[in-house]
Amino acid sequence: MKTSFRFALASLIIFGSGLLYAEEKSAEPEKVTLTIDQAVEYALENSKSLKSSAIDLEIAKRAGYNGWNVLLPDVKLSGTMTRDNDFSPSTAALSQLSSALSQLIPGMPKTEAQTNFSNEEDRWNTVGAVTVGWNFSVAMIEQIREAKIGYENGKLTWEQSQRKIETQIKKLFYKILLEQDSLKIKKNTLENSKNRANQADINYRNGTVPELALLQAQVSYQNMIPDVEKAELEIEQDKDSFALLIGIPVGTKLELQGEIEPVYVDVETDYLLSNYGSQNLDIRSLQGNIDSLKAKLSALNLSTWTPALAVNYGWQPAYVGEDGAWHFIKDLGKDDKWYDSGKLSLTLAWNATNMLPWSKNRQNAKDLKANIEKLELKMDMALENQKKDVKKAVDTLNLARAQIDAMGRNVTLAQRAYDMTMRSYRNGATELLDVRDAETSLNQAKLGQISQKFNYISALMDLEDALNTDLTSKRLSK
Repeated sequence: MKTSFRFALASLIIFGSGLLYAEEKSAEPEKVTLTIDQAVEYALENSKSLKSSAIDLEIAKRAGYNGWNVLLPDVKLSGTMTRDNDFSPSTAALSQLSSALSQLIPGMPKTEAQTNFSNEEDRWNTVGAVTVGWNFSVAMIEQIREAKIGYENGKLTWEQSQRKIETQIKKLFYKILLEQDSLKIKKNTLENSKNRANQADINYRNGTVPELALLQAQVSYQNMIPDVEKAELEIEQDKDSFALLIGIPVGTKLELQGEIEPVYVDVETDYLLSNYGSQNLDIRSLQGNIDSLKAKLSALNLSTWTPALAVNYGWQPAYVGEDGAWHFIKDLGKDDKWYDSGKLSLTLAWNATNMLPWSKNRQNAKDLKANIEKLELKMDMALENQKKDVKKAVDTLNLARAQIDAMGRNVTLAQRAYDMTMRSYRNGATELLDVRDAETSLNQAKLGQISQKFNYISALMDLEDALNTDLTSKRLSK
């Protein structure tokens, strides 16, 4: 009996422990591993800012495709039944005249007003209406063109948003990789410092080094711990920013796979500007805005100096049957019971006030011209800024590439110096300060090389943005 109880109790404990472990395991944040291409692809599908830009593009697309709808006529259908509160004075006078004549002339038929004055149905009238109106101005052609230009500008804005988010993702991705490489160096330095502190403790207990050497090694080790913890926190914060940028829930455990190894390209400023300068999205967007304002100005001028044609046609059948308005349905199709009060009108209108130099219309035209001049000046500045940005990026690429090669050699030399200093320190021929100096030089060389690789990649992305092209796939040559 006791054995069975113990077995049941043990089973319950094991089962409970399993549930607790499963719950703790399920509570762990989901881990997502991403390469740089996967991160960009995921962002293009899930980024909220891109989804917002996609909605703007859809609005511009509808406006561009349906800009011709300004040429559609206005068609209106209506049906009206009205009730007269009383006979009009003219109808009453006619009724009195008819009554007098019927008394003077026996056998004369009475008018409808006399016979049906008290008839409720005679107070009602039935009128239908179909009106078609069509307005045309030469300015409408420019309005249609303006809508199409707006759609083209919308596509440029979408492409700008897409390229911007892609560049932000790549730069942050490589920034995190740089921080992770830097953290590895710091952790390695921390581990070395810990080993030196342990060795100093052994040497102190063996009586080979003074207490000061032990204290110096321990202080050096403790001073490095906060730097490592701070670096770890910064990486986690940047990963949260990265998750938010690509559309992954913040708090997701991210693991980024990649390395900071640039793809080198040979570039020359004049060649790049002459072949790819016109592809810059900002410049193309400015040109699109200029074209849009020019189309708007052209439409305004055409509406001022050319007349507008208005064509209106109305079909307005009214029931005049003797059975009253309530019975118009049975007399549909009988021409003697209905009459058409509609009409066709052709109007040619020309607003002379808009031609006056001080009119609101002409002032709007002057404002449009001024805004076009401002955008053209902005275009000139953008072209100059592009030259400056391309030259700066090319110089940065060339300098970073040269420094990467030089720092590669420095890393080799610094590693040899550190190894020799460590051997000398173990043999008691070198002080701890010399070891720390050698290690600092080695770390600076490693971090310098990685930083220059990051600078090269970042400058290359800036150059590709300035030219809106993929230089790494082209392998440009001077």
